[in-house]
Formats: sequence, structure tokens, C-alpha cells
Amino acid sequence: MRNQHSLEEIAEIHRLLEDIKGEYEQGIRAVLKKNDPILFGNPHMIPKLQKIQINRGLGLAAQNTNILKKSISEFTAITGQKPVITRAKKAIAGFKIRENMELGLTVTLRGSKMYTFLTKLIFFTFAQIRDFRGLSVRSFDKAGNYTLGLKEQLIFPEIDYDDVDQTQGFSITLVFSSSAPKQRSKTLDRVLNGMILFKFLRFPLNDCGNYEKYSSFSEVNQAWDRKKHLRRKRWSQE
Repeated sequence: MRNQHSLEEIAEIHRLLEDIKGEYEQGIRAVLKKNDPILFGNPHMIPKLQKIQINRGLGLAAQNTNILKKSISEFTAITGQKPVITRAKKAIAGFKIRENMELGLTVTLRGSKMYTFLTKLIFFTFAQIRDFRGLSVRSFDKAGNYTLGLKEQLIFPEIDYDDVDQTQGFSITLVFSSSAPKQRSKTLDRVLNGMILFKFLRFPLNDCGNYEKYSSFSEVNQAWDRKKHLRRKRWSQE
């Protein structure tokens, strides 16, 4: 059976697998600058992955020493870095939360560890998710960062099925950095920069085609404004 990918796409995937950081610095940045010198003429305007933050909320279960230690060992195995324990900033009596109470874990990855985790996430982890249909572009926030949630830790190869007592998920936030001028500092521009970088990094986005029906950025802006107006109207009625 013939491969669905072209030879160029296969070569690009192999380069990303070998060194995703080197391919970004030597290949992706140069291609973006060459194809659109007006948009990315300044190298600081080219979107860049700054850090990856992984969070898990344990709630009151964090008071169980065994559960907390198990989560710490899982985070360390998955990310290659020991997590930081997140604590409550203030007491909330209704939720039985005291000030400085342990509630979850967080890890911030930068540099080589960030790119190693990103390679594993794109080419190995997503393939282990049952009935996976891709990621939604609607998960971008106003700052242009992307957040996704995973329901279980078993999709990572470092986790042994027999060692897992309870399946627990976590959220992953990819923080992008790009310096845009004031006339292009809107939310839409930040999201488009992230989508462009996702496309080059072979992220499995499933609904980019929703924006192909628009002929210009102004039409996309108008559609977003209509959605925000309807959302505000719905909230005011509630």
C-alpha cells in the first residue's frame, strides 16, 4: 500500500524526530522568514516555544503521603524533572482547605528537557490515546498559549501499567513567545502565530479547516467578534 505522506513530509518528520530544536532554529525559522518577510522580517516576531508547564491537581488526596509520592515519581519519570508541590494561598472553609495546604504538582520544562518532552508528546504519546481525532485550535487562550488535558498517565511509555493504582490526568500548557508590534498584538495574531508553529511541528490539529472559508483576517476577526457578543449576551441573560 502506498504511503499517505510524501517524501518531503517523511524527511521533515525524521528531522524533527532526530533534533526538533535544531530543526526549528535552522529550518523552521528560516522558512518562515523567507516565505513572509513582511510578517516575520524581525527575527523576534517569529513564534517560539518558550516553556512547557505540566500541572496536576490532587485536591484533598494530596494529604495522603502515598498518593503524593506516587504522583511525584510519575511526574519525574515522564518529564525527567522533579515537580514542585503547589500549595493553597488562602484558607477556604467550605472546601476544607487550609492555608499553605498541599493540593497538587507542577513542572516547568525549558531547554533540552522541553524539546525532549515535546518530541515524545507529538510522535509517541498522542498515538497511544484511544479514538484520538486530533487537537482543537479552540484551546488557545488570549495570550496565544495552548492548553490541553490528558485523562490518564498510562499513555506515556515510562509508566508501567502494573504500578498504577489509580488513573490520573494532568494539563499541559505550551507557552509561546513572540514580540509583535502594537498593530499586530491582538489575540487573533497570537493564536495564528501558534497555529503556524504547530503546523511546522506536525501537531495533530483537527479543525484548522474551519478557517479556510474566510478569505481574509478581517473576516475571521468579525466572526470572533460575533461569537464574543453572543457569549456576553448569554451570560447577561443568565
